[in-house]
Amino acid sequence: STVRMGYHRSQKDKTYAIKCINRKKLTEEDEAALLDEVSILQEMKHKHIIRLFDFFKEAANYYLVLEEMDGGELFDRIVAKAYYNEKEARDTCKIIIDAVGYLHKNNVAHRDLKPENLLLVSKNDDSQVKIADFGFAKKVFEESSLTTQCGTPGYVAPEILEGQKYDQRADMWSVGVILYILLGGYPPFIENTQRELFRKIKRGDYEFHEEYWGTVSKEARNLIQSLLTVNPRKRLTAKHALKNSWMEGDSNTLSMRALDKSLQSLRAFNAKRKFKAAVSTVVAVNKLNSLALGPAFKSFSLSDDED
Repeated sequence: STVRMGYHRSQKDKTYAIKCINRKKLTEEDEAALLDEVSILQEMKHKHIIRLFDFFKEAANYYLVLEEMDGGELFDRIVAKAYYNEKEARDTCKIIIDAVGYLHKNNVAHRDLKPENLLLVSKNDDSQVKIADFGFAKKVFEESSLTTQCGTPGYVAPEILEGQKYDQRADMWSVGVILYILLGGYPPFIENTQRELFRKIKRGDYEFHEEYWGTVSKEARNLIQSLLTVNPRKRLTAKHALKNSWMEGDSNTLSMRALDKSLQSLRAFNAKRKFKAAVSTVVAVNKLNSLALGPAFKSFSLSDDED
């Protein structure tokens, strides 16, 4: 697909991102997934979720008219800061969880929450953060009814790796990973091989290193632990996460908790992440090596969707 800027003939000062998709290159499964994505986005009306304004097709192409996200990725904005504190991390996390909670309330699982999908409307410092890329999103009408193993390594929930049926609660694991990175500056699960990475995720094997977490409040760490809970039934929901003591904590106190070391680490992590994205293909990012977990493990891809 390609994305171009466009505008409405009657309102030329308002620009949109127009995603053009070649229909001939889509398999039946790809086309079904695209139409699912469009159907979900058409229903979503939340200030922190990207808007789909129009969708139409021609003989050769599908066109999605999307809200233009001119501000780039959220993490790029954070690492450009000269100063960063726990209140800023808390406020960002509150926005993400509020949007995820809206998805879940409307029976939608995003299934690919990660830094690359947290975008900014404009280059202004106070621009809105929005969740984007609903390519893996799925409607969930029954508890633990999803089966497709999809997502991005490092952010995917353990129940998905285990091949268990799952639901929206898998998104809250991804939120926990993102919050860990926002506060610590690096991912909770790091390994040289995908096999070892998946083993750590399935065990919930991570720690708070004193060098980076010494200045982070106990309440923040407790929230992360409640999100990075291997058992999805014991994992915190979006609704309860927003009522967590850290989320409702005193802003002045959190503003005093500088995250200088974490910001340095986040800059290094973000640079490495951007470099990997520049040299990787979409397949390399969105598909997992099935050999890492044996022949029974399916690659993470839209074409495998059996939900």
